[in-house]
Amino acid sequence: MNISLILAHPNPVSFNHAIAAVAHETLTQQGHTVFFHDLYAEQFPALLPFEEFSKDADVPPEIQRYCDELIASDGIIIVHPNWWGQPPAVLKGWVDRVIRPGVAYRFLDGDNGEGIAEGLLHAKAALVFNTGNTPLVREINVFGDPLEALWKKCIFEFCGISNVYRRLFLVVVTSSPEMRQAWLNEVRQVVGQYFPSSKM
Repeated sequence: MNISLILAHPNPVSFNHAIAAVAHETLTQQGHTVFFHDLYAEQFPALLPFEEFSKDADVPPEIQRYCDELIASDGIIIVHPNWWGQPPAVLKGWVDRVIRPGVAYRFLDGDNGEGIAEGLLHAKAALVFNTGNTPLVREINVFGDPLEALWKKCIFEFCGISNVYRRLFLVVVTSSPEMRQAWLNEVRQVVGQYFPSSKM
């Protein structure tokens, strides 16, 4: 299978990078092709220009590459921290420019955009691994865990992917090395479960 693995964290020694490394290693060991992108390292151009709004717009070749990989993906993994209840700006820009009309979704003929979209992505599953520093009770009761609805409802289900798994690791800043290792073991298990070996 082809799996898109998208990482968004500016610190190369962050726990997010450790999560992405374990996911990448697991996918490779399972025989999958991995489209891996560290958006900060690649300096992904996050600003969406008006010229790209239309589904028929000509997008730059470097953006079209991401689009083509997304279309070809049998699975998607997103790794990022929770910043103000949102993904980092570079990842939001990736969503804006890559999960675009004609690639990830379309509106039916005669619909001017206010209707229900038809999802175009054929990925069998999407995994989202988030990190945060807010205790779970406060995250749920005070903030409402906004990333849950964002990734599951507003993005992946909208684009045709109903099998969405999201895991929020808390509290990273006070976690022990043993806890982080246990979390990485969990990442390995989940990735292997959703994207089992393709080797014959």
